[in-house]
Amino acid sequence: MLGTRGGWRALRRCFSSLPREQRVPAARLRVREALGAREAAGKVKVQGWVRSVRSQKEVLFLHVNDGSSLESLQVVADPSLECRDLTFGSAVEVQGKLVKSPHKMQDVELQAEAIHVVGPCDTLSFPFKIKERHPLEYVRQFPHLRCRSNALGALLRIRSEATAAIHSFFQDNGYVHIHTPIITSNDCEGAGELFQIGTSQEAKKSVEKNHFFNVPTFLTVSGQLHLEAMAGAFTRVFTFGPTFRAENSQSRRHLAEFYMVEAELSFTESLQDIMQVMEHLFKTATSTVFSKCPRDVELFHKYVAPAQKNKGRLEQMLKNKFVIISYNEAVEILKQASQTFTFKPEWGCDLQTEHEKYLVKHCGEVPVFVINYPYDLKPFYMRDNEDGPQHTVAAVDLLVPGIGELCGGSLREERLPFLESRLQRLGLTDAYQWYLDLRKFGSVPHGGFGMGFERYLQYILGVDNIKDVIPFPRFPHSCLL
Repeated sequence: MLGTRGGWRALRRCFSSLPREQRVPAARLRVREALGAREAAGKVKVQGWVRSVRSQKEVLFLHVNDGSSLESLQVVADPSLECRDLTFGSAVEVQGKLVKSPHKMQDVELQAEAIHVVGPCDTLSFPFKIKERHPLEYVRQFPHLRCRSNALGALLRIRSEATAAIHSFFQDNGYVHIHTPIITSNDCEGAGELFQIGTSQEAKKSVEKNHFFNVPTFLTVSGQLHLEAMAGAFTRVFTFGPTFRAENSQSRRHLAEFYMVEAELSFTESLQDIMQVMEHLFKTATSTVFSKCPRDVELFHKYVAPAQKNKGRLEQMLKNKFVIISYNEAVEILKQASQTFTFKPEWGCDLQTEHEKYLVKHCGEVPVFVINYPYDLKPFYMRDNEDGPQHTVAAVDLLVPGIGELCGGSLREERLPFLESRLQRLGLTDAYQWYLDLRKFGSVPHGGFGMGFERYLQYILGVDNIKDVIPFPRFPHSCLL
């Protein structure tokens, strides 16, 4: 009787006539849990958004997704359960039985007994259309809605798993998580242009001397200096949070607000120790993401960056050691290149993005550590190598294919006389007196690094524009939502 259209209607009338508190309770399942079921289940409830509706004479098909997986759950129902508001994009609650599916696409499907439209969707004005693969540039125009698209849904699940993997890596290796401040009175000298903070009243009155904090303050460009303070009591610390750069750049690699993973290690005198943590972190996080989000990663490698054959290259990279070259070697490689660069490579000049990409290509399209940069190129806190006329510091950048610089780090100058001398030459002694104190009271050799989280995602997914790997991108002349 239930297999007939009349049976479906009778069941629906019976179910609807019962007071809510008297209805048989249904176990709530996420779509991912339902799809993972290997056998039929009793009464269940699934809540989500309709990805497709197909009504036939004898049966109604829905695909419902709740963001827990790339795949949607197929719902099979009697056509009598269809209503005007049951459209693509509408939010629904479906109750029924999870049964074995006769179709090969999924092991199970939901045999609906009741469908409730929680929130209708105006499909005419909804910017995303059913069964269309919208370009990322188009989707970017709708920051409040773009999480409904397959690509951004997959990206956000990957971000979540990558974040968890990074935290797990540090926790498993004995690091203490530090919440470094977003508002700071230091500019982490040399790290980039800053956003200065002021109250709305200060802005209206153009107040210059009565700062809210009594001193000029900025949005942080790095948590490094605060981590260095913490490294005076903990041997291993890390932070993972938003950082800000006021650079007027519209490039595919820059954002005004982005996330940084930063770590600091005490009692280390070797740049090799820092590089080992960088490499281990990268490989561990990437392996975890590939393992836990295979379908989401596949979407990017199949539809977003198929020409790059990214997945195979990354899987091979995970098996091999990263390449290490010195800045001196890098400059010689660039000078001997047949390629003409916009910026001529010379010793003492910083490496540009075009140089970084060429070096990676020259080394076989694998990640490359470049170490020991010229002293005058780097900030005051990097350790002097004391290597004669060349005069370099113990700094390292990790370059990766397609992106260029992904990580930057160094040994820190722990020797008080060296640090005092350099700060004095730069006229920064008063501003960084607290930093000198760290060297006066129980100083130890230490070092650390930072990794741009969005650039990391760009690389492992093959995404061309960094604006497409963060939920709400902020860049010059654009702060939507």
